[in-house]
Amino acid sequence: MSPDSRSGPAPGSRSVRSRPWQKLGSRLSRPGQHRRSDDAADPLADDPEQSPWGPPPVIEVRSLLKTYGIGDAAVRALGGPADPATGESPGVDLLVEQGDMVAVMGSSGSGKSTLMNIIGCLDVPTSGRYLLDGIDVGGLDEHQLSLVRNRKIGFVFQSFNLVPRTPALAQVELPLAYAGVRSAERRRRALAALSLVGLADRVDHRPNELSGGQQQRVAVARALVTAPAMLLADEPTGNLDSHSTEEVLAIVDRLNASGRTVVLITHEDEVARHAKRVLRLVDGQIVEDVRRAPVDGPPPALANPGVFAAHSPHALTGGNSGGLTGGGTHL
Repeated sequence: MSPDSRSGPAPGSRSVRSRPWQKLGSRLSRPGQHRRSDDAADPLADDPEQSPWGPPPVIEVRSLLKTYGIGDAAVRALGGPADPATGESPGVDLLVEQGDMVAVMGSSGSGKSTLMNIIGCLDVPTSGRYLLDGIDVGGLDEHQLSLVRNRKIGFVFQSFNLVPRTPALAQVELPLAYAGVRSAERRRRALAALSLVGLADRVDHRPNELSGGQQQRVAVARALVTAPAMLLADEPTGNLDSHSTEEVLAIVDRLNASGRTVVLITHEDEVARHAKRVLRLVDGQIVEDVRRAPVDGPPPALANPGVFAAHSPHALTGGNSGGLTGGGTHL
């Protein structure tokens, strides 16, 4: 008996459709890719939702609700207040296409952190449906969710979350180690990721030997190294000065221009202006949805750099950004 058959909810079942972890395994077997070259052997190959329309949305949320507590103590964190007449809430609907760059804004208590936790598979909704890169995560167990987080989502946090006294190279290799990637391949991909964020000359430096901006760039490299479907950044510049903020956002801009899907959780207009699409949450509902640039085009900062820089309150004047403009390195 294979390890997969031992971990499934229905051991011994012969029905392919009754084995959701097999479907999950086929979708996660090659991180960052939506389809496999051996589709003829893939149970998803003849799924009408997967062809002939190309890759699915990276995020598809339908009627999402999140409530904490029960009875009179219940608090609706996401989905908006219930309708007095029907007692029902409209919930949150959201579709994010591959290659988009979306900023989710809102004040404290607006629901943006709750939404981030759900789309990051760190929490589950009270009701509603969430598909991540075509995978319905609602029926996954904790082990399957950990696979999804490792291979489909690249997390970047405000506080960097680096391991103390650990060199940058080892920091970036860590997600690959959890994924079972061999040592030589881990090193190759981690070096490529660090080069991509302009830290090829800092691979042996520990967190206490790096500036705040450099630490966040290590965190971005770590998020990218598994080639995830989505880069999910929670207040990624909240602990940085204006110069480091521009450096990190410049990296995010170029990653999105190369096809990476990016979701930014932020309360800062200076961060949100880099996004192609800006959502604003109030009381758990999306009250504003503004498209600033097409999904398949460059982000605003790269579409017209001169105009964008002229309107930046923290525009950089001259100087060297640490080799961040170099290109040609691919993960």
